[in-house]
Amino acid sequence: MTMNVEQLPSTRVLVTGGTSGLGRAMAAALVEAGARVAVTGRDRRRAEATAGEIGAIGIELDVRNEPSVLAGVQAVYEQLGGVDVLVSNAGIGMRTVNPRFMTDPQPFWEVSPDGFRDVVTTKLTGGFLVARAVVPRMLDAGGGRVVVISMNEQTMTRGGFVPYGPAGAGLEALARVMAADLAGTPVTVNILLPGGATATGMVPDDIAASLRQSLLDPEIMGPPIVWLCSEQAVGVHDARIVATEFTT
Repeated sequence: MTMNVEQLPSTRVLVTGGTSGLGRAMAAALVEAGARVAVTGRDRRRAEATAGEIGAIGIELDVRNEPSVLAGVQAVYEQLGGVDVLVSNAGIGMRTVNPRFMTDPQPFWEVSPDGFRDVVTTKLTGGFLVARAVVPRMLDAGGGRVVVISMNEQTMTRGGFVPYGPAGAGLEALARVMAADLAGTPVTVNILLPGGATATGMVPDDIAASLRQSLLDPEIMGPPIVWLCSEQAVGVHDARIVATEFTT
């Protein structure tokens, strides 16, 4: 897909976890396609700095904290005038519980409860809190789209991937339930995933060179997220789209 500034000329998009990795890549692609984009992050300065680099708006929003979510969403609506698309991307990876998870995986019983809670709260509870704050507004406005960023099913059940895998599986289940709850309404929900490990800060620094070379560029998420926000995707609902397999 060739992106240009005519594709999304009046689309307003909120990207959670948009300061790095997949979130930043998707936000940049959406801006390039003409959308007005708000990126969120826990740190206001980092969110604003990233936004300045790509031509977006930076908003402080901690998806783990309901008051922060409500305040952040309100700020997005005030600055964009509304939200047409929510890209639910915020999450933290395995490095937070095991910095060497690729080479020295931990069994689930060695994962700290605090580490487990932090990953699940960020990815799963955070996805719920933001969608809960945005979707009713979309229904009141007469339409909207939610795109939930997921992962390969193999990652969800891979040994040594507690709590990242279960958190991702829970988020994907949440997306499917949201899609079921919103069936017949003007709000759609779809799932998007890269289709492999990506070159983001979630991957350990000391992985083998051969593995690093095989990592996907985060920009692979650009074409499918732009398409999901475009007129071409009107009516697409409850779909699971893999970026490595995406064609228009």
